[in-house]
Amino acid sequence: MTAGQPLRADPQQRRHSPPALHPAVVPSYPPPESDNDESWVWAQIKAEARRDADAEPALASFLYATVLSHPSLERSLSFHLANKLCSSTLLSTLLYDLFVGSLAAHPTIRAAAVADLLAVRSRDPACAGFSHCLLNYKGFLAVQAHRVAHVLWAQNRRALALALQSRVAEVFAVDIHPAAAIGKGILLDHATGVVIGETAVVGDNVSILHHVTLGGTGKAVGDRHPKIGDGVLIGAGATILGNVLIGAGAKIGAGSVVLIDVPPRSTAVGNPARLIGGKKGDDMPGESMDHTSFIQQWSDYTI
Repeated sequence: MTAGQPLRADPQQRRHSPPALHPAVVPSYPPPESDNDESWVWAQIKAEARRDADAEPALASFLYATVLSHPSLERSLSFHLANKLCSSTLLSTLLYDLFVGSLAAHPTIRAAAVADLLAVRSRDPACAGFSHCLLNYKGFLAVQAHRVAHVLWAQNRRALALALQSRVAEVFAVDIHPAAAIGKGILLDHATGVVIGETAVVGDNVSILHHVTLGGTGKAVGDRHPKIGDGVLIGAGATILGNVLIGAGAKIGAGSVVLIDVPPRSTAVGNPARLIGGKKGDDMPGESMDHTSFIQQWSDYTI
């Protein structure tokens, strides 16, 4: 294989594949609770890929090579990430082996990827399907690559972890330090310009929009980045600096600059951000994607 050349589907698999893809009925959403999430999601992805290959012949080869020729979600994801992130000096075969090995050895990474797929599908009305997220959502792909880089960092393979971080930043415009801890059920919506620093922690079921920075203040050392609780929603262009705690179920308004702790289930808006009253009930903004319910408390400006 030439350096940087993308992986191709196994020719043995191609030789025995059917000459034409059969129409498929896409399963309904969401899956029954009794079903295994990973098996259900993978079945959904394959059904969508067959449907799309039949409807759009120009994509048939791509969908076969990326999805339909693979026996599992982990191999399809590894193949796709390897082709996306390879370069003339970072070979796709090396990356494929790295991703497959990490996903096989760490079931929690596979479970987190499935949780992310379910999160994107349920929270983003523009997401046309699970296969659309797997193949086209760079925020989803960036987070999956980060999880592998995080494993490498923990194994003290830091040069490779940083090289992978660099490729993710170049290809997806998402810069997550491999030491940062990221939970499951994560949505990076649009994702362009997201920056997450070395000692940052992001909880479960968090939604982050484009151009969000979880950064340091520029002078602190050691543990110096934000800690984001479960179910938090961070609006587009928000900047959170320093070792501050954003409590579970909190909401950070778009364009806000946050330099202090934000209590659970409260909202911070403005530059510098100020707090608006807490919120009762079971709603978690990171899951409901409620961006604007605070407006009347924050401003009397109307159009």
